[in-house]
Amino acid sequence: MATPNGPRVPCFQAAVARALLFGLVLIQVAGVAGTTDVVKAYNITWKSTNFKTILEWEPKPINSVYTVQISPRLGNWKNKCFYTTNTECDVTDEIVKNVEETYLARVLSYPADTSSYAVEPPFTNSPEFKPYQDTNLGQPIIRSFEQVGTKLNVTVHDARTLVRANSTFLSLRDVFGKDLNYTLYYWKASSTGKKKATTNTNGFLIDVDKGENYCFHVQAVILSRRANQKSPESPIVCTSHEKVLSTELFLIIGIVMLVIIIFIIVLSVSLHKCRKAQAGPSGKENAPLNAA
Repeated sequence: MATPNGPRVPCFQAAVARALLFGLVLIQVAGVAGTTDVVKAYNITWKSTNFKTILEWEPKPINSVYTVQISPRLGNWKNKCFYTTNTECDVTDEIVKNVEETYLARVLSYPADTSSYAVEPPFTNSPEFKPYQDTNLGQPIIRSFEQVGTKLNVTVHDARTLVRANSTFLSLRDVFGKDLNYTLYYWKASSTGKKKATTNTNGFLIDVDKGENYCFHVQAVILSRRANQKSPESPIVCTSHEKVLSTELFLIIGIVMLVIIIFIIVLSVSLHKCRKAQAGPSGKENAPLNAA
C-alpha cells in the first residue's frame, strides 16, 4: 500500500524548534557551569571612623574579580571599585552626601575574564549602615591645658571629617552639634582615685587643689546612641606644677646668692680701704726721726 505524500514543512519546523530549544538549554547549562568557578563574597562589614568609610569582605579572589554597588535605602545602585581583586572599597564619597541616610551595599563576583561572562553575576548583600549612628568616633585630642592655682583649664580639639557643606569640610561638632559630648577623667598624680566631668562644648574648667599635679584624659560620647556611644580614650597627660615651683625656687636662690656675693665683695672692698686708711697715719708716727 502506498504511503501518502503529506506535507513535510511542519516536521521541519518542529525539528528546528527542538534544535533551538536544545541549544538554549546548552547555553544555560554552560552559563551555570561558568559560575561554578566564581566564589561569592561573604563576611561583608563596614569599617568607619569619623565618617571615613571602607567596605570590607572575604575571600581573596582566585581567577575572579569583584564590583561593589552602593545605594541609599530607596535610591539607585551605583557602581564602585570596578572589577577589583581587592577585598575592600572606599565608599566615603557616597555616604558623606547624607550621613543621616541608611545605605545598602552588595558585592558582585565575576570571573577574571569578564568579557565572556553573559549571565547575571552572583552577589552578596551587606548589612544596613547609617553613618550618623554607626560610624566610630576617633580618639580625641587634647589641644591645650593649663593649671593656674585651683583651676584646671582643658580644651579638646574637634576632629575634621570628610562631610562637606558649602565646599567646607565639617568638624565632628559641626555634624553632631550638642549631641557630641566630652568626658574628662582626672586624678591627682599622687593618687589613683578618679573624678569625671562632662560637657557638650569643647572646654573644661574644673576646681583642683593648689600645688597638686593632676593627670587626665578625655573621651568623646554620643549620648543619643544606643550602642557604639564612646570613642577610645585620649593619651594621658599631666600637669607639671612641681617643675614650675622648682624653676621659681631656683631663680630665688640665684638672686639671693647674687646678693650675698655682692655683699661680700662690697664688704671686702670696704674693709680693705679701712685698713689701708688706718695703716697710713700709724706708719708715719712710728717712722724714726732723722738725727740733727
